[in-house]
Amino acid sequence: MEHWQEERRRLELELNERITLDALTGPIGLAEREPWRDDSGSPAGWLIAQRKGGHRHSIDDVLTAWYALQVSPEVAEHLDLGTGIGTVGLLTLWGMGAEARLTCVEAQEISYRLLQANLECNGLKGRVEDSLGDLRDLALDKKFPLITGSPPYFPEGSGVIPQDSQKAHARFELRGDVSDYARAAVRHLTPDGWFVLCFPSRQKQRAVDGILASGLKIVKLRDVIPRETLEPLFTLFACRFPEFCEEEMVVEEPLTVREQSGRLTAEMASVRRVFGFEDGEAHGGH
Repeated sequence: MEHWQEERRRLELELNERITLDALTGPIGLAEREPWRDDSGSPAGWLIAQRKGGHRHSIDDVLTAWYALQVSPEVAEHLDLGTGIGTVGLLTLWGMGAEARLTCVEAQEISYRLLQANLECNGLKGRVEDSLGDLRDLALDKKFPLITGSPPYFPEGSGVIPQDSQKAHARFELRGDVSDYARAAVRHLTPDGWFVLCFPSRQKQRAVDGILASGLKIVKLRDVIPRETLEPLFTLFACRFPEFCEEEMVVEEPLTVREQSGRLTAEMASVRRVFGFEDGEAHGGH
């Protein structure tokens, strides 16, 4: 645990801002060591360092990784596009087992710096091939049976862009949109592979148009409702090449995260157990 504290101090000196250590995965299933502790004192399997005032890990990361694990069989290696500080890619890696590997690409230097810290301190450098670069230019010499992505949600000009560069690029399409993610996936997907992503429910048609224009077919999708009685917040998409899916698209029943009382639903609690949590609450500092 001391190595995490040392890395936090290095990051805070380097970035001149507060860094938090938050649980990415829980302690269930750990065999080789005792759990680490996040800033709240809760036990964790893997931790993530993230900026207190920056773009932070949230429920869409968790559910994108979970959906990928639901639709895809176990794979030896998968690709995460626009990986940020590593959340979707690492959650999927956790679910794929101890022998799985991850390849990921991120364009934001500050997010890439935090990604490096998270890989090093979690002891994952030997299992992850990461690169700093624009996914629109990505041209790897191999293909993957599973690709994940969490594209920025809003077109440039559709709102006030945050002054913070990390937040701005995570939320607004300043370096590519959902169509660019789909095209990058097509270039790197095995013929029988899966591409899984999330996108705002209110802009669902933009995602549908971009995915179909890339040559992929949406096999199924699922809306996510943050709390009972509210409208869907974002939608999960599972896509394949048309040759491997002759059926019509399936629209699944929405997944509701919380009951009206604020308690996690039984389904959301089961999602958390996939990632090693047993308490049904705080996940990744959100």
